[in-house]
Amino acid sequence: MFGNYYQGKKVFVTGHTGFKGSWLSTWLLKLGAEVTGYALPPAYDESHFELLGLAKKIRHVEGDVRDAERLARTMAEAKPDIVFHLAAQALVREAYRDPSGTFGTNVMGGVNVCEAVRKVESVGTLVYITSDKCYRNVDWEWGYRETDALGGRDPYSASKGCAELVFDAYWTSFLSKIDRLKAASTRAGNVIGGGDWAKDRLIPDCIRALRKKESIEIHHPESTRPWQHVLEPLGGYLHLGRHLGGGKGAEFCKSWNFGPNNSANKNVGEVVQDVIRLWGSGKVNIQRDPNAPHEDHWLQLNCDRASHYLHWSPTWNYPDSIGETVGWYRRYVEGAEIAALTESQIEKYNHAWKAAGRD
Repeated sequence: MFGNYYQGKKVFVTGHTGFKGSWLSTWLLKLGAEVTGYALPPAYDESHFELLGLAKKIRHVEGDVRDAERLARTMAEAKPDIVFHLAAQALVREAYRDPSGTFGTNVMGGVNVCEAVRKVESVGTLVYITSDKCYRNVDWEWGYRETDALGGRDPYSASKGCAELVFDAYWTSFLSKIDRLKAASTRAGNVIGGGDWAKDRLIPDCIRALRKKESIEIHHPESTRPWQHVLEPLGGYLHLGRHLGGGKGAEFCKSWNFGPNNSANKNVGEVVQDVIRLWGSGKVNIQRDPNAPHEDHWLQLNCDRASHYLHWSPTWNYPDSIGETVGWYRRYVEGAEIAALTESQIEKYNHAWKAAGRD
């Protein structure tokens, strides 16, 4: 895939111990890259990173992106060609509990990554990942474009809007003036897939309840989101990284949305029923809490830019995405070897990508 672009490349991944970061690191290894990861220790029991044994397969460095000196030193030692910045505090409710820590990680962490990339002369490409929550959500029915207003009414969304402003300021003021460097920011959200154990996130909460044979509790069954498998945005990031590193890389130095087709817009209640059906058992309990933190009712992305200029589009539809996700957890519970299971899903996605006429 990707024209063998990543074969032999040195790649630096922040947040590699997290859900998306562990999948990306595994994919990069399969593509022949030499990976250095910089992140906090895994936050959850049954961590996907640990189940994959990634600490023995890549250069694994435990560190905080808020530690500017250590981050810059580690990146300089790694001498990467490409940087994927995924490290973040990624949970809406955790941001209500710890807004200061969330802003510190998501905003100053982004500053520190940009500073390091600015100074480490080996870096030729930066893919700076934020979230679809970076947009100022006004609950309209159409998808947000990359040119729409940034912002947020809650700490998490505001931190992601700020992270995008950080990238834009660094790109305009500094990074765009460095001949060796091409950079872009990306926005995706409501990612599902095996190996996610985060609290207060729908699929992991469902799986925990099902394993304990307890009812799945949901608070906002009507909230609608565009659900996509983790390999969808990661494929977009890798596709974008290849374009940034090509001869026309300057044309791609902007912001990009990576989201599913509109058919993947499902409300929470529908997703939970699909999980129960695919698992083969379970029940749901709706617990409405008038004092619960604010959650946006509707959110989706317009991905016309990626479709037109990157020739990127989703590979798996919603039934594929939810089916592969629940199937991963089911096989894990049955004792499957996780590295083989995860790599088999990457291979399955690769075949679907190529069948769609992509390279």
